[in-house]
Amino acid sequence: MSYLSFDRTLVVNLEKSLKKEVLHTNHSGAYSATTIVNCNTRKFHGQLVTPVPSIGPGRYVLLSSFDETVIQHGAEFNLGLHKYNGSFSPNGHKYMRRFDYEEISRTVYRVGGVLLQKECLLVKNEARLLIRYKLLEALSSIKMRFKPFLAFRSVNDLCFENSMLNKDYQAVDNGIAMSLYPNYPMLNMQFSKKVEYVHVPDWYRGIEYPKEQERGYAYSEDLFVPGYFELTLRSDEDVIFSAGIEEISPRSIKSLWNKECEQRVEQNDMFGCLKKSAFQFYKDVQDKQYILAGYPWFSCLARNQFLALPGVTLAVGKTDFFEKVMKTSIEEIKNFIEYERFEHAQSQNDKKAKSATDKKEELKIVEKPLHYIREINSPDALLWFVWAVQQYAEYESEEKAFEKYGDILLEIVDFIRTQNHPRLNVHSNGLLFTEGRTEAASWMNAIEDGRPITPRTGYVVEINALWYNALKYAVQVATKKEDNRLSEVLDCQAELARQSFVETFWNGVYLNDYVIDNYADKEVRPNMIFAVSLPFSPLDKKQQKSVVDICSKELLTPKGLRSLSPKSGCYRPMYIGGQLERDRNYHNGPVWPWLIGAYSEAYLKIYKNSGVSFIERMMAGFDGSMRELCVGTISELNDGNPPFKGHGAMSFATSVAAILRVLTMLKKYNSK
Repeated sequence: MSYLSFDRTLVVNLEKSLKKEVLHTNHSGAYSATTIVNCNTRKFHGQLVTPVPSIGPGRYVLLSSFDETVIQHGAEFNLGLHKYNGSFSPNGHKYMRRFDYEEISRTVYRVGGVLLQKECLLVKNEARLLIRYKLLEALSSIKMRFKPFLAFRSVNDLCFENSMLNKDYQAVDNGIAMSLYPNYPMLNMQFSKKVEYVHVPDWYRGIEYPKEQERGYAYSEDLFVPGYFELTLRSDEDVIFSAGIEEISPRSIKSLWNKECEQRVEQNDMFGCLKKSAFQFYKDVQDKQYILAGYPWFSCLARNQFLALPGVTLAVGKTDFFEKVMKTSIEEIKNFIEYERFEHAQSQNDKKAKSATDKKEELKIVEKPLHYIREINSPDALLWFVWAVQQYAEYESEEKAFEKYGDILLEIVDFIRTQNHPRLNVHSNGLLFTEGRTEAASWMNAIEDGRPITPRTGYVVEINALWYNALKYAVQVATKKEDNRLSEVLDCQAELARQSFVETFWNGVYLNDYVIDNYADKEVRPNMIFAVSLPFSPLDKKQQKSVVDICSKELLTPKGLRSLSPKSGCYRPMYIGGQLERDRNYHNGPVWPWLIGAYSEAYLKIYKNSGVSFIERMMAGFDGSMRELCVGTISELNDGNPPFKGHGAMSFATSVAAILRVLTMLKKYNSK
């Protein structure tokens, strides 16, 4: 039995099996997602979901579902499963015997004397789904019927019966191709062997998505079924179905399947699962590489990319992809810095400022690459880039890190020091000040009516911890470059920031979350842990231990750190209800798994080898997560109270990255 295996007892219990999702992704930004019983419960689910640049940004559900029917001796057994108007039909899950997820997902069905195996994968570098059906046992040959449920819509919308849809199809080798609406690509549905297609266009109305209903969104749609395919399978014979936006030669489908299977990562333990999951966040756009923040709805976000990058690349031996992503990031950071310096000069009426015409041209140059990395102007984004460089130095070497990233690191620090960052001001006390009441200043970025629900503003604790860390690291870079004057200046500024940090944030027991004017926010939040976990801490050892201890006492759970202490009057631990209620709760109690990375670093910094066994036990708690919300990966967040149910994005890059880094840290400690 595989590490990720669910037997018949579980899969036939819809109360449990519908809560377990499965996800396939590739480097083109496409994905395939559903539940382990092949019943879509989100509008984001679909057998083939892919970017369609000709329509707009985001992803689009082309093939929503693909239903199979086994026909033996004239009797039909439909293996599909949908929810219609509150009821499930046609209840194909009752034929399931098990679901496994090793290198690829695998479902086994038992229909009388027929044992049928279904395997799925997504091709690595193109929008193409492959499903292989193999008849493991049968007393005689069987007929199989396949119905494609088509949507051709954005993942954010729903589909309804309409007269604008194009019902025509084109015959292609061993299948058909269709495009339901203008500007959409053709969806090529083909088989590896001859198949009969019967065109019987119809709408299947009132298909429901319970996850959307839970969130207070519209949750019912109509899907178009153009007809069905039929073919005959003999015992021990297999056939592969391909759905892609490009036509494929049926003769090459099996070789493509074999090639893709060879590249898969085995998921025989938690590290293997997370390693495979890490690769799911890789995205190639022409000659540029990025890290997606999560599935199914996240794009590339600057803060998330730099936070996740070391874990999803360096911790799994993909140094080359780390370097590629950093190369892309540096290009966009330089464009951002150049433009903001220019804007600052304009606002200061600089004599050398460019003309309005030149400014317009520069805007064209800057905006194009920033389409991919969003929120690069966030107050902490560039500071997390510095941290990512430090992680690279840890995995590779300091000398290599300085050589590759020293110049841009010094440029970032200078950019902030010289007051050019649009959302950061260096005050005379050496600390960074940011306005967070009108626009979110940190990762706690949920909004209501256009304003942050958690308005962390002024001197924000982790932003200033990151600033001190960046200054100290910049001192090392300047020293390496033998720029003694710059090294001395940065060192003095770092010392000023350190003293002011302690005076401003330390309240005698732990760190205030943010301080503005005469107000100090004393809520116990996890953001203080970074003042300990970062390579350079502004706190002394006693203060560091005190911070770790209060986080352990009030915030630590088996799934990560709570976003707010249960002792707070604002504590809202359950991520439930409509979207507004969820947004209000988002950062006020639920657990965020990605914070376990910083907590573990901080804990091991304080307790060293004696703390290893404790962190190992913490990691063992995540083993169960491999079989929860989305099998083989870690979700975005969990409820703050037991049983710590998973919520949000099915697979979240910073969550996966944090646990991979901790597992790697533990290996280093155990090898000493």
